[in-house]
Amino acid sequence: MKNLFYLLFLTLIISFIIVNIQEKDQKVIKFFPLDETKSFEESKTELKLLTQTDEDSYKIGWNMYSTMDKPVYLRQDVSLLFVDGKLKGILNQWKEEASTLKQETIFNGEDSSHYEAISFHHGEIHYPDDLIKSMQLMTHDHLYIIDSPHSALESFKEPIEQNEKEWKKTLDNTKYQHLNYYWTQLMQHYDLNKTDYLEIPLTELWKFNEKAFPTLTVEQTQQVVGQLWEGIYKNYITGIKTQDDPNGKPLNTYMPLILVDKKGQYLFVLFEDHQGQKHRLIQRIPDFS
Repeated sequence: MKNLFYLLFLTLIISFIIVNIQEKDQKVIKFFPLDETKSFEESKTELKLLTQTDEDSYKIGWNMYSTMDKPVYLRQDVSLLFVDGKLKGILNQWKEEASTLKQETIFNGEDSSHYEAISFHHGEIHYPDDLIKSMQLMTHDHLYIIDSPHSALESFKEPIEQNEKEWKKTLDNTKYQHLNYYWTQLMQHYDLNKTDYLEIPLTELWKFNEKAFPTLTVEQTQQVVGQLWEGIYKNYITGIKTQDDPNGKPLNTYMPLILVDKKGQYLFVLFEDHQGQKHRLIQRIPDFS
C-alpha cells in the first residue's frame, strides 16, 4: 500500500512537471534560420465593423488567419490590437503538426477611434539530423470608426469623402500627440538622439516584410525581424516582468517604439508597463559581413 501511494505521488509530480513544461513551451516564439523553400499560401489580419449595440457602443470583428500547403512541426500566430495607440487585445494561437491557424473574436468599442492590428505568423519546420528552420510573415489591418451624435455610425480604412478625411486627420493628430509625447519621454530617459535611429511604431513593422533596415539587405532584415518578434513576444506580449510584478500584463499600455540604429549595429524596443516603469529591450544586429 505504501509503495502504491509512493507511485501515485511520483506520477502526480511527473504530470505536474509535464503540464508546466507544456505551458512554458507554448509561450515561446523561437527564431531559426529562414526556410526559403516554404511560404504561406494565404495570410491576413482583418478588422471590420459588425453592429452598433446602442447609442454609445459597437462591435468590431477582429481575426487573423494563415495557411500553408503542408503541415509543419509547429505553427504559431499572434495578433495585437491597438486602439488610439494603446494595446487593447491579444490573440495568440499555436498548434503542432498544423498547416492552418484561424482565430476570430469580437471587440466591444465606443467613441470615434482608430483601430490597428498587426499579426506575426510563424512556422517551425523540423528536418532530419536535428535541422530546424522557420518561416514568418507579418500582416496588418486598420479601421477608422466614426461614432458621432450628428451622423450615423460609419467606418472606413482609407478616407474618400471630405468628412472622412477630416475625421482621419483629427484622430491621427490626437493619437500621435499622445504617442509622440510618450516616445519622447522614453528616448530622453535613455538619453537617445532621434537623429541616430530609424523610428518604427510597432504597428508599422509589417512594412519591413519586403523592406530593409539601414545598412542591411531585405534577407538580413528578415532575420533581425524574426529575432525581434522573439524578444517582443517573450518580454512584452506574454508579460512585462518587473521586481514588483513578474507577470505584468501589457494591456492598456502605449504602443512600443522600435529604434533601429542607422549604423546597423543594434536596435531598441522602448515601452512602459502599466505602472509607468520604463523598459528598453536591446538587440544586437549580427555582423553580416
